[in-house]
Amino acid sequence: MKIQFKKYWRKTSLKDKEDAIFLLSHINELKPKNILEIGVFHGVTSRNICELLYNIHGNNFKFTGIDLFEINTKNIEDEIPPKTTFSNPLKTFYYSYIAKEDPYSYESVLKLLKKFKSNINIIKGNSNKILQEIKIEVFDYVFLDGGHKYETVKNDLNNLTKVIKNYGVILCDDYNLNYAPGVKKAIDEYVLNNNFELKILRSRFAEIKMKIK
Repeated sequence: MKIQFKKYWRKTSLKDKEDAIFLLSHINELKPKNILEIGVFHGVTSRNICELLYNIHGNNFKFTGIDLFEINTKNIEDEIPPKTTFSNPLKTFYYSYIAKEDPYSYESVLKLLKKFKSNINIIKGNSNKILQEIKIEVFDYVFLDGGHKYETVKNDLNNLTKVIKNYGVILCDDYNLNYAPGVKKAIDEYVLNNNFELKILRSRFAEIKMKIK
């Protein structure tokens, strides 16, 4: 099966095509059935993951996504808000005057994912809180691309320990960001404190294999 990554005329944090293809190839290799994505943004990665899972498993998969779906991060100290404006004026015009929707909104992402409405659960809110309150799900794969501050990543990782199955995988994005060193610090501490296996892939991704005692 040829792996492709479509952008659906939206913004995505996976701007490098090779990084995007790597993520999908990584998922394709492991073939998880129950995936969690923290940091949905415009839903581009979510849609690509769902398309891939459908090709692998048919309708026998589950996808959960968590995001604030807002740029106001005043309730998260020092967090870095996502850049939601388009550099392409045609896209700005399209979403402002034709689609008349904010692609970084809960409603817009649901619209993008409507093909898989029976397989998805998109949750609006702070992942640090949602992961404490969510009905326990046994995820076998997590793509972590939410808040980039040390405390946010640290709390997400600690909370994920309770909702991921033994020998499941967390793939953390942006391990190598110079302007957000808290990501690397939180990941390194989490792996060290829990004696988990860590691999750095394409310098950008940190793969954590969970072996929970």
